[in-house]
Amino acid sequence: MRIRIVLSATLTALGLMFLIPAAAHAHGDTLKVVVTGQRAGHVTTDITWENDGDAIDENVAATVNAVSVDGTRTMGPWRLVRDPAAAPAGWTTAETLPPGTWKVTVEVGFPALGKGELEVGVPVVDPAPTTGAATTGASTGGTPAVSAPTPDASSASASGTGSGSAAATSADAASPAPDPSGTQAAADADGAAVWWTTAGVAVTALAGAGVGLLLRRRRMRGACRTS
Repeated sequence: MRIRIVLSATLTALGLMFLIPAAAHAHGDTLKVVVTGQRAGHVTTDITWENDGDAIDENVAATVNAVSVDGTRTMGPWRLVRDPAAAPAGWTTAETLPPGTWKVTVEVGFPALGKGELEVGVPVVDPAPTTGAATTGASTGGTPAVSAPTPDASSASASGTGSGSAAATSADAASPAPDPSGTQAAADADGAAVWWTTAGVAVTALAGAGVGLLLRRRRMRGACRTS
């Protein structure tokens, strides 16, 4: 019984050893690598078995290199990752090529050998336009708000100064002009006061002179009587 079990296991192992190489040999030992172009700067590639055209089930070990057409710039080496947008045979790069024309080379070393080349052009993408207030108003169906003009400070100062000057002028015009008759009466009163003052001084002087003469005569009379 034990001998039968050992023989069955041995035959099974031998069968698997022969079947696995046969399956691998059915795909062949070379890969077909086709560089299909670029998508938003990412290099895109299709990789299949060259003999039967089947997609690669396992991960590939590949390098991607790019050289500008003038030979002044190089990009890479980059590796390939699966491209969900082009499954099951699609592969792409995580990195992106800058705008320009590039000669792209993809070399695969596992699970088999393969190589592909293509000249790829990456266009210049213009930046998206910025949306302003007017665009926002048009898209929402509303009327864009228009800010009220702010008065200039110098204009306000000028208007304030002009208003003050006009008010002062109006006040001067509204105040009554001095009466000429009142001014003349005040001048006459001042002249009369000066005249009376002068007259008083003259009368005082005359009175003093008269008193002096009287005193002098009395002294002279008293002197005569004594003699």
